[in-house]
Amino acid sequence: MNSPTYDAIVVGGGPAGATTATVLAQHNRRVLLLEREVFPRYHVGESLMPRTWFTFERLGVLDWLKQSGSPLKHSVQFVSTSGKVSQPFYFFKTIEHEYASTWQILRSDFDKMMLENAAAKGAEVHQAVAVRDVLTEGNRVVGVRADTAKGPATYHAKVVVDATGRDALLASRLDWKRRDPDLNKIAIFTYFTGALRDPGLDEGATTVAYIENKGWFWYIPLVNDVVSVGVVAERDYLYRDTRDPEAIFCDEVENCQWIREHLAPGTYKGPMRVTGEFSYRATAAAGDGFCLVGDAFSFLDPVFSSGVYLALKGGELVADAIHAALDKDHEVVTGDAFEGYEREVRHALDSFRQLVMSFYDPRFNFGEFITKYPDLQPQLVDALVGNVFKDLQPLLDALSDYSKSQSTDFAAT
Repeated sequence: MNSPTYDAIVVGGGPAGATTATVLAQHNRRVLLLEREVFPRYHVGESLMPRTWFTFERLGVLDWLKQSGSPLKHSVQFVSTSGKVSQPFYFFKTIEHEYASTWQILRSDFDKMMLENAAAKGAEVHQAVAVRDVLTEGNRVVGVRADTAKGPATYHAKVVVDATGRDALLASRLDWKRRDPDLNKIAIFTYFTGALRDPGLDEGATTVAYIENKGWFWYIPLVNDVVSVGVVAERDYLYRDTRDPEAIFCDEVENCQWIREHLAPGTYKGPMRVTGEFSYRATAAAGDGFCLVGDAFSFLDPVFSSGVYLALKGGELVADAIHAALDKDHEVVTGDAFEGYEREVRHALDSFRQLVMSFYDPRFNFGEFITKYPDLQPQLVDALVGNVFKDLQPLLDALSDYSKSQSTDFAAT
């Protein structure tokens, strides 16, 4: 079974793929989106960053989010290993815009909506189609080979967008995928009903609770009285006594007072899940006739919930780059068309990564940092809400200086 040539084929219908396909369709490009599964399907990653608002506005999905019943997220708060809760970082204190509040989403519903929106905007969407490989002419990617319900099929396009998430179709095929040696984490996570929620504005807050030995819990309130909760730490630490995920999870809950108290009235819903290889990046984001977007290019430790935001923003940038390239040459999209996209996404990833590395520094303290650098609180909030496609060098320099000074103080004690 063969098909005509498309302007673009997007492989993968998650947030990155759906955004790419929607924006291309809005540009009146002929775009085919191929998704292996049938939505709705389960996916973790429920907490949104506020800056996602602008992509949602462009895609035309803000009304769905406002009517979804998803808890509003006004802040992020941090809990120390002693159980002390930080002053929440309320986004509206430094942001005078509607995007100062965002949502905690159920990904199965959210992803299905995003995929349906791509189709409604004009993308051709096929589900239950498993892309097995790309088609090439020399070094140029010219299409994909897939398995469909009717048998094998080939599809041709001027550019192929890899939005296959952590499967990383092309990065794996090209041996481009590189793990981050400093962020060798795994996550063990599950769901509870009836667990405790903080009152008032903090009811929908994301809580990050530190554990000793370079780890943390997430606690994310969702719709229908469900809470997503998971522990993230180095593999060797979590697997030090057993590889039973339920036993590990329960042990870590017992050792984290805030999480233990909040889960106490709740009922375990399950199942218990495990995922590894938390942080990696491909050595390049594009080549002739193809590009990588979202988790197919890079995934960074999720402590600041950057994954969905980078997928959405990356999808926008990729789609705009493809549109501009096709305006210049109606038949060919070369790798250099994505230089601006790759530069911007690497800048955002590097900024987030420095914040993540500070978080994992046992001597780092957000409250002390703001006390020492009060003028940088707006830039820190910028980073926490996702406003990282800008110059944050003063903040990044201060984070580095703070860590060095803490190391010096530590050495002197």
